[in-house]
Amino acid sequence: MRDFNNLSPAAERIVDVAEDLIQRQGFNGFSYEDIAQAVGIRKPSVHHHFATKADLATVVTQRYVQRFSLALEALDRAGAEPRERLMAYAQLFQSTYEQNRRMCLCGMLGAESETLPEPVRQELQRFFEINLAWLTVALDKARAPEAPDASQLALLLLSALEGSMIVGRTPPVEAAPLQVTRAFLALWAG
Repeated sequence: MRDFNNLSPAAERIVDVAEDLIQRQGFNGFSYEDIAQAVGIRKPSVHHHFATKADLATVVTQRYVQRFSLALEALDRAGAEPRERLMAYAQLFQSTYEQNRRMCLCGMLGAESETLPEPVRQELQRFFEINLAWLTVALDKARAPEAPDASQLALLLLSALEGSMIVGRTPPVEAAPLQVTRAFLALWAG
């Protein structure tokens, strides 16, 4: 299997298109033919770069998890107050959603987790572990002593953010990650 850090320009374009398709249609909602048409190559050329859809989806997910992890590290380095850090975290989801109502890649894959190849499921699990750990620390720093356990709050907020992207795709509801986080913080602050 390929390493997402060592992709040729053609393979990178395939991964970009696959990421977009997964975020809009899910893993089971696209084929190599869809990718070939979007990239402007023949289907065998897609197979040349990624022998199986599982190989492609694994690279797509690894790259997404890495980018998200780097974004969390940047939030840590910014040194903002806890509430500002949480709003900046929500902005990561908001920015994705603002790209034609795209879903968080791992949220979309999570809905299909029972049908995903094992390497993709492992990357998906890693994404949620990283995010829940980051949120637990961020919420623990900001919570009042009588507030619920930070790990439970982290699960609640991450679930609300992923859910807001799904709900926001269905008009007339316009739920978006920043709105959800503001509501969460307002309820949490009492």
